[in-house]
Amino acid sequence: MFVNRRDVQIQWGDCDPANIVYYPRYFAMFDDSTSTLFEVAGFSKQDLVRKYGLVGIPMVDTRSKFYIPSTYGDWITIETKIESIKRSSFEVKHNVYKGEALAIEGFETRVLVGRDPVNPDKLKSAPFPAEMVAKFTGN
Repeated sequence: MFVNRRDVQIQWGDCDPANIVYYPRYFAMFDDSTSTLFEVAGFSKQDLVRKYGLVGIPMVDTRSKFYIPSTYGDWITIETKIESIKRSSFEVKHNVYKGEALAIEGFETRVLVGRDPVNPDKLKSAPFPAEMVAKFTGN
């Protein structure tokens, strides 16, 4: 499996009055991490649009398990990978580490989306290109 790791420093604006990260901020970090995963794998947003005719990779489900809080100034490492790929949907897993300890597990279900060829004003799921499947799964 193709995995990307990125280090993120927790900023003042990420925290709530208790000085811990306000949980929706993690979902923004996960969204950035998924975009970065595609970019590092060689599939930039521009490639998705120009080469594959996609509009985007919207999230249709998300959830997290929180184990260890983080606060302003902490460094975390977000490890992101695609765990499974179906025709057009795929499952993303984010493991967030604080030092060596697993602090958060994040899960996303996303879908590749393009314009509906019958009605370009509408969106429609699109099949996962074979070269992307090969890159993310190692097959």
